[in-house]
Amino acid sequence: MSKVTIYSSDYCPYCHRAKALLQARGVTDYEEIVVDGRPDLRARMTQLAGRTSVPQIFIGDTHVGGSDDLHALDARGGLVPLLQAG
Repeated sequence: MSKVTIYSSDYCPYCHRAKALLQARGVTDYEEIVVDGRPDLRARMTQLAGRTSVPQIFIGDTHVGGSDDLHALDARGGLVPLLQAG
């Protein structure tokens, strides 16, 4: 399974929604980087993703985007193959 990294915030409902979908698709081990109160981590996320909002999700080397992007990828049938590519 591909490595999954999610930049998130503890208080973000979209972050919780994205993590729930990942878990529903069998992702039980992912790296979560909480950016709350950490401008250095948020700056790194922004540099990598080109976005300032959370969540920002990476699967392998692919930047998926945020929660809506993750759900759209799943709806198109692209999430599971991307997860299995690693």
